[in-house]
Parts: sequence; structure tokens; C-alpha cells
Amino acid sequence: MSATVAMPAKAPGTGYWRGVGRRFARQPLAMAAAMVLLVVVLSAIGADWIAPADPFQTSVSRRLAAIGTPGRWLGGDELGRDMLSRLIHGGRVSLAMAIVPVAVALVIGGFLGVLAGYAGGAVNMAIMRVMDVFYAYPSILLAVAIAGALGPGMVNGMVALTLVFVAPIARVAESVTTQVRANDYVVAARLSGAPTSMILRRHVLNNVAGPVLVFAASQVSVSIIAASGLSFLGLGVSPPQADWGLMLSALRQALYVNPWVAALPGAAIFLCSMAVNIVSDGIRRAMELRR
Repeated sequence: MSATVAMPAKAPGTGYWRGVGRRFARQPLAMAAAMVLLVVVLSAIGADWIAPADPFQTSVSRRLAAIGTPGRWLGGDELGRDMLSRLIHGGRVSLAMAIVPVAVALVIGGFLGVLAGYAGGAVNMAIMRVMDVFYAYPSILLAVAIAGALGPGMVNGMVALTLVFVAPIARVAESVTTQVRANDYVVAARLSGAPTSMILRRHVLNNVAGPVLVFAASQVSVSIIAASGLSFLGLGVSPPQADWGLMLSALRQALYVNPWVAALPGAAIFLCSMAVNIVSDGIRRAMELRR
């Protein structure tokens, strides 16, 4: 997903961000998606208190229980465990596997991109050609290849996803930094003998941060799908841990027996990824300066 944001003429201040908040609040769809994400995040954080049952407690008599069954309001999985509780606890794991890699990649890729864009020349060439090697492969396939080489496990899965997202974030950061470096106020600051650290902090990072953060936010939805895909293939979270991708994999054999229950983890993945996309797009629209 591309994140092209209109660049402000100077470093954005408090008034600019207030305007972004007001413009975002005037988008009903984005606000609804933000509320969905807020509910998912709060549920994941408070899963130990919100979940109505033990997500690991099995029950032979409630295997693949239908939605609405007393004590299993969203049905039971292949081992009779409460689907609602597992979806809530699974949200914690799935969101962690989606957000942590993007956050780490934002720090690494953002640093490399700003360095390449501001330094230019041979430094830019060296950094960006390495990034192009990673960027040349589809993100899902690259994540599967790296996770397969590292071995299954939640930590290895997050490492694989981090490496996948460093390259696209670095490319966006490098592109925006190159634009900002050519602005008159940055050129004037350099000619006046201002320290590089001050120029980067006051003029470059303030303008680069917004577009890069918006792009990174849009990558969270890709990360949710990729993390679920790794778990589905057995390269991410291991049983009996609750994870949406792992739950989807375990329930795929139940599609012909109880398709509504089997589809719940997939619905959670779809809903969460769509909400992230809508929110990131709403932030992008809100950051477009009205002239």
C-alpha cells in the first residue's frame, strides 16, 4: 500500500497535529474502524480478565459446539475449548506478532532510510541496493523463507517479519528525506553552518516522521496477515497457544462439520486487517494539508 502524504512547507507544529486530529475525527468510517481497533486492543490487553473461560480447557462433549451453545457462546473448537476465550487471547498473540515486527522495522528501516536520503552519494547507493535485494521478493514469500530457515517459533516468526518490513520502510524514509533535504530551509541551515544533528532533529525528522509513520501503520495490516500465515503453516506460534492463524489451521478440517465456528478466526483476521487499513488511510487523508 502506498502512503503518499503532502509535505508541509516547514516542520509541523502543535497546530498542524491538532488539525490532523480534527480532520480524522470528521471521517465516520475511519472513526468506526478506530473504535473496532480500540476494542480489539483493549480486549487483548485485558484478556485474562475479559475471557469468560480458560482458553486451554478442553471438553470432549463440546467439540465443535455450535454458536450459541450455553457456556460456549461462540462455539467450541476441535478440542472443545471456548472459541470466544481463544479469540480474545489469540488477539493478544496475533497483534504482538503483527505490531512488534513493524515497530522494530520502523526504527531500523527509518534510520537507514534517513541516513541514505540525507547522506546521498555512495552511502545512499550502498544502503538502498541492499534494501532492493529484500524488496525484490513478495513479503509473504520472503517471510515464509526466512521463518523456514530459522525454524518455527513466535520469536523466529517476528524476526522474519521484521526483516521483511525493513526494506519498504527504508525506501519510504529515503524518498521523503531526499525531498526534505532539497528544501530551501534545510539548504539554508546547512550553509549557515548549523550542526548536522540539529538539522536532522529540527528540520528533517519532524517532516519525515509523519509520512513514514503512516506508511508503517499501513504495513501492520500486511503483518497481521503474514503472521497469521506463518502460524497457519506451522512456522509461527506453536500449539496449544491461542493464535488466529493457528486456530484457522486447526479448524480447517471442521469446515464441513461446523463452518461458522471454523470461519471465526479468519473473520477476526479480516476485520482487524481491514480496520488497520481504514485507520491508516484516514490518517493519511487527515495529514494532507489544505491550501
